[in-house]
Amino acid sequence: MLFFSLKADRWKRYGIVVFLAFFCALFIWMGQFSQLPVFSNNDEPRALSQGSEELSYVALTFNISWGSDKVHEILQQLKTHDAQATFFVSGAWAERHPDIVKEIHEGEHEIGMMGYEYESYLEMKPEQVSQDINQAKEAFSKLGFEDVKWIRPPHGHVDKEVLKKIDQAGLQAVQWSINPRDWENPGTNNIIDQVMNEGSKGDIILLHASDSVKQTSKALEVILPGLKQKGLQLVSITELVSGSETKTTQVN
Repeated sequence: MLFFSLKADRWKRYGIVVFLAFFCALFIWMGQFSQLPVFSNNDEPRALSQGSEELSYVALTFNISWGSDKVHEILQQLKTHDAQATFFVSGAWAERHPDIVKEIHEGEHEIGMMGYEYESYLEMKPEQVSQDINQAKEAFSKLGFEDVKWIRPPHGHVDKEVLKKIDQAGLQAVQWSINPRDWENPGTNNIIDQVMNEGSKGDIILLHASDSVKQTSKALEVILPGLKQKGLQLVSITELVSGSETKTTQVN
């Protein structure tokens, strides 16, 4: 009887371990979707996370919320390698650096917004979200960019209510499918390896051009020609979306 009791206890402990492992794996898997952004589709909040895998398009995107030094290095890399990108900038930053916004535009890159103050929309009331978006639209309009249509919610924080406000403002939210977390400066080779190993048709790659990034410009020296060698064409978000049907993820 003692033998069977010990055996039963062992199987019980084993079952608990398996259950906890499964729960943790499920939690991590679901967490991947919490950062994906919005795209309104059939009246349901949707997150635009990737372009079509039918075309050899990849969209490089850069976030800027503060600083004015690193962006010049990144723009130079894009120019050297004849690569197009989409820059998501906050309205407040754009007002402080209209000359850089103009430089981005003249480099034939696309401009998207990240709201005005670059503060999490999940920490705002719905009417405050609308106010922040409208303030950003006004800021870009004064700079001559009245047709900005893409928004990357600050910090990637969204829920259904935020997505409704974005949709009501006539904007479409964009997130990413590849994020090497370059703002943490994990090492130039780490940034390169993640983008080059994972980058494929339809991907939206998240990078940064704020002054916090110390290794991104150097990484681009390898990433830009490397993606082209893989047969991928670097395009704007607009071209990625208009090329063919995109993938979306529902935000719960």
